[in-house]
Amino acid sequence: MSDQADAFAGKLFTQFPSDAPYPSNAEFQAHLLEQYKLYVEMADRISQRRQTANSYFLTVNTALLSFVGYLTTKDTSDYLWLLGVVGVVLCYLWYRLVRSYRDLNTAKFNVIHVIEKRLPLSPYDAEWEAMGRGKDSTRYKPVTHIETGVPWVFVVLHVFVFYRMFPWALLRTWLQ
Repeated sequence: MSDQADAFAGKLFTQFPSDAPYPSNAEFQAHLLEQYKLYVEMADRISQRRQTANSYFLTVNTALLSFVGYLTTKDTSDYLWLLGVVGVVLCYLWYRLVRSYRDLNTAKFNVIHVIEKRLPLSPYDAEWEAMGRGKDSTRYKPVTHIETGVPWVFVVLHVFVFYRMFPWALLRTWLQ
């Protein structure tokens, strides 16, 4: 076990170490398995929430850019540059949320790997090993690398909206 895994194990198994006062080792293993199943389910729910957040931000950004496109046909572009600013802020929040979910999932799977060391099988750890532990991009490219890029594509579009819609001539007259 690595030092980090040892630290997790120390935090995980503080109440009931392997020599715990359980009536039987079988009862301990049954409780451990139930907690493991619940924890894996919670990790899956984090992934579902992450996908829901991505769908939400994708929809909002697409709608925002569509709205800007619609309003430019109506010659009401005096303050459309503000929508570019709003879009950039939304994209930054989206990016931070994706990073937060990634970090939370990483921590959850580190804990799952430690729990698996006390179970008969370690499917998640074996899968991670089969994928080269994320170090070999020919075997595995984390989805997070794509997820964190999408908000930046929208940032570029929102910056373009800001640049095209900002009243630069008015700003020049104010500065003179």
